[in-house]
Amino acid sequence: MVSIIVDDHILLRSYEEKDAAELFEAISSSRQHLHPWLEWVDNTTRPEHSLQFIKHSLHQLNEQEALALGIFYDGKIIGGLGMHKWDLITKRAQVGYWISREYEGKGIINNSLQKFISFLFEKIGLNKIEIHFDPKNKRSANVAERLGFKVEGIIRQSVIRNGMPEDVVVTGLLKAEWKH
Repeated sequence: MVSIIVDDHILLRSYEEKDAAELFEAISSSRQHLHPWLEWVDNTTRPEHSLQFIKHSLHQLNEQEALALGIFYDGKIIGGLGMHKWDLITKRAQVGYWISREYEGKGIINNSLQKFISFLFEKIGLNKIEIHFDPKNKRSANVAERLGFKVEGIIRQSVIRNGMPEDVVVTGLLKAEWKH
């Protein structure tokens, strides 16, 4: 179980099976908001899907393959963030994140990622963290830039999103570059 205090209101922690219904509701309430950027939203149509995700994420944590955390605001799930594509040899991973529409633009993702990135560099021992995002997702571009990530390139038509081939911007941050 991983738990990271961000501030007096925000806690990042591993999901538990009992969180499934609340996680599903947080996703459902922001489905239209999340849909353009996150392909998994369309596959989360029932609370059972959130439970399956939680069980899978706990298994991945145990196997040191990935780490999924809920963003809890005063005890309520308002989003999530995580580390995936964890390469133990190169000490590199990708991070991803989402937040419910009503909490967007309040600095919660930025503050949560600051703590999470510090955790990944200091406790997990990563040397490089990447954020991949759709070039049209200006909010993610701004998050990556504010946190010091450098654009490393654009991989053209490398994912299928909403049935169409889409480009992906790859940004990276080295441990030596982290200033927070």
